Amino acid sequence: MVQWSLIIGALGALVAVLGAYCGWFLFPTMVHKKVEQSVIIADGSEQYKRFVNLPQPLVFKVFIFNVTNPDMVQRGAIPIVKEIGPYVYKQYRRKKVKHFSRDGSKISYVQNVHFDFDADASAPYTQNDRIVALNMHMNAFLQVFEREITDIFQGFANRLNSRLNRTPGVRILKRLMERIRGKPPFSWAYGIFVNIIEDVKSVLQISENDPGLALLLVHLNANLKAVFNDPRSMFVHTSVREYLFDGVRFCINPQGIAKAICNQIKESGSKTIRELSDGSLAFSFFSHKNGTGREVYEVHTGKGDAMKVLEIQKLDDSHNLQVWLNTSAEGDTSVCNQINGTDASSYPPFRQRGDSMYIFSADICRSVQLFYQSDIQYQGIPGFRYSIGENFINDIGPEHDNECFCVDKLTNVIKRKNGCLYAGALDLTNCLDAPVILTLPHMLGASNEYTKMIRGLKPDAKKHQTFVDVQSLTGTPLQGGKRVQFNMFLKSINRITITENLTTVLMPAIWVEEGIELNNEMVAFFKKKLLNTLKTLDIVHWAALCGGVGVAAVCLLYFAMQRSRPQEAPVK
Repeated sequence: MVQWSLIIGALGALVAVLGAYCGWFLFPTMVHKKVEQSVIIADGSEQYKRFVNLPQPLVFKVFIFNVTNPDMVQRGAIPIVKEIGPYVYKQYRRKKVKHFSRDGSKISYVQNVHFDFDADASAPYTQNDRIVALNMHMNAFLQVFEREITDIFQGFANRLNSRLNRTPGVRILKRLMERIRGKPPFSWAYGIFVNIIEDVKSVLQISENDPGLALLLVHLNANLKAVFNDPRSMFVHTSVREYLFDGVRFCINPQGIAKAICNQIKESGSKTIRELSDGSLAFSFFSHKNGTGREVYEVHTGKGDAMKVLEIQKLDDSHNLQVWLNTSAEGDTSVCNQINGTDASSYPPFRQRGDSMYIFSADICRSVQLFYQSDIQYQGIPGFRYSIGENFINDIGPEHDNECFCVDKLTNVIKRKNGCLYAGALDLTNCLDAPVILTLPHMLGASNEYTKMIRGLKPDAKKHQTFVDVQSLTGTPLQGGKRVQFNMFLKSINRITITENLTTVLMPAIWVEEGIELNNEMVAFFKKKLLNTLKTLDIVHWAALCGGVGVAAVCLLYFAMQRSRPQEAPVK
């Protein structure tokens, strides 16, 4: 019996060793390979089907800043706003695959998006609610017109000044005048030269005083009523449905100069303005997003490197953007124009505590870095929480080595001397072809230079910060969303009567949350396919380890007890 205890103990020890090996080496390797196989996008695979059709719609929430004192704002008062919403939409995404690369490591597609209003989730709000909101299309047109006219005349002035400086006779005359400056016999000549220079400067100031420019602005001012439906203020009275999707109509049967202005607006190619069947134009925030997308994405399939799955490789056949400034003398791509990360519908697997990851948003033309914050549990599924850092829109400028975001496209607005906006704001003019300013919702974290000029904002990090919870093993998003706000400067524009009394403010229009909350069906599927398997392997691991150790310990104890028992003398 003593010998059998040794044999059974040895078997128990062997089972414990096998349990330890399986639990800490074999099972993790098997799971790692299984996850790698499951996330790779291969034609006809389950992951390919989930890639083409997201298993559940995203949740798209819109909050609108209703202006409660529009008449007072027209007279120079600070705007008072009240948030209304959310107006909740289900966002369905379907990818139209164009082709795989030859080695199967890349896949190209165009994304189709469809929005359905969710009346139950939006209640008590409806799309027929009446609002008073910033007239985005009129304000954008006036500011773009002002900037382009200024650029034209400033360019003329710069070319004239450059031509004068390159003229040899002028350069020689300048040096000669500097030498005789202050010498009594020649002071009269220097005075004449100064007068000539002042006359030239008056020519260079044409953008301010030219009667032709004044005439253009006068004609524009006179035709605003015909173009924008007789506006009484910089705010539009409309419905939520029209403001967001159906469109706020303008340019209705224009004549003469008004028709020319409308044609110019139509030919500008703005995504948010479309021509209707009767020839009028309509502005809406999201109508252009409802349907087949224009951008062609190329993403990694994960073949050969699962850690790169769904990372964007090209957008419209380019590895980088051409939106922001490239500041190097060699013309190298700046950090602002780099395309990094996924489109936020999913993430690479095998996340680690303390790491970071990128998402790319075509809506704001930039990549955004997300940083690990904490461990979380979502309906029993463990994961990691990530959120944006200060380098999103707070730390922007030459002191942060990202001055390429400072496009300096806006005139006579609240900004720093170097052309960058103050902390918490990003100029999207180059991205959207309109003078739109990005902030976090309710201008969370934005400079006091902006927030002090608006009443009614209630920033709250829990409600307004961008975050995402990710299942660490597979990279599956559990919940979270991108939260951003779209604003526009409201300001006085020379010779435009409707703006003459306005105080310069950064005016909020809407903020949106685009995200996901894994539904019960997907939670059950996830637990069945992954968590239950992991639990089973964990049980096998610890049962074998503990059971084997226990059996070995009992057998060893029995053997020791038997050895220590006194031997009985043999019977004679």
